[in-house]
Amino acid sequence: MSATVTTLAVRRVAGHIGAEITGVDLSHPLDPTTVAEIRQALLAYKVVFFRGQTLDHSSQIAFARQFGELTHAHPHEDAPPEEFPQILTIDPLRYEERYGAKYRELYRKRQYSYYSGWHTDVTAAVNPPAASILRAETVPEYGGDTQWTNLVAAYEGLSEPLRRFVDGLRAEHRFLAGYQTTDEDGRLLKRINDNLLVSVHPVVRVHPETGERALFVNPGFTDRIVGVSSQESRRILELLYEQITRPEYTVRFRWAPGSVAFWDNRATAHLAPTDLDHLDVRRTLHRVTLIGDRPVGPDGFVSEIVAGREFTAESLVVA
Repeated sequence: MSATVTTLAVRRVAGHIGAEITGVDLSHPLDPTTVAEIRQALLAYKVVFFRGQTLDHSSQIAFARQFGELTHAHPHEDAPPEEFPQILTIDPLRYEERYGAKYRELYRKRQYSYYSGWHTDVTAAVNPPAASILRAETVPEYGGDTQWTNLVAAYEGLSEPLRRFVDGLRAEHRFLAGYQTTDEDGRLLKRINDNLLVSVHPVVRVHPETGERALFVNPGFTDRIVGVSSQESRRILELLYEQITRPEYTVRFRWAPGSVAFWDNRATAHLAPTDLDHLDVRRTLHRVTLIGDRPVGPDGFVSEIVAGREFTAESLVVA
């Protein structure tokens, strides 16, 4: 199939982050100019949105491959859709099947995502995904919005002395960082421990394409600041988490069937919905991620593996 030539329109939707792109059909191959324009919009606005798309698993994968090589669905995903190992389906019924019949009661606040708090995708891996692409199949009539925050703007919003301080810090990232486990978490913990991923990243990441500096911590995966006391680590992270989640750095997206969000995972964190726990509604979305490189800090520090393996195209392979 030949590439489709399109004329894009890019409209900003918030002050620091986010743009909506129209005038393109993502289900067809795109010409190189259109791919470059979408990439430039992504780098500029950190997350871009498309509406009214008619994608299935195959065409979503084909669209994503125009921007890079895809990863396996997720380090803890052992049952992606048949013939589509790159697809992570986000649906509460799948989580209940995975973790047992009591899932809805035990994990209500995570039933619409692996983690419902602010997070950057899979930073427990030494080379987290460069970008993620999420499409909506079924969404409720109300609720279920996703939010993103601009980690570059958050870094730039710090005072100059504080920027100098965090430029040299490192942090350890792992799954369920800060989560208080219970006796009911056995199956979840076994899955994580059987494929343990722990990495040390710079607290400030230099973007490999733009050269911008971004805060690279998130409550979903960052466990501690390396080289300081536990109390100091907790206080530093609290300050940084407050900074990255300030409302002025965020954008909120209202999903509809056929909506697509494409975000730069190197410069954003996002927040899954928490307003549906009490509602009996269906929300089914499908995500793919692009392979990323190891983050590099302002001082040249390159992320290191503590435990586990590197995230690659097929799966996680021994580093």
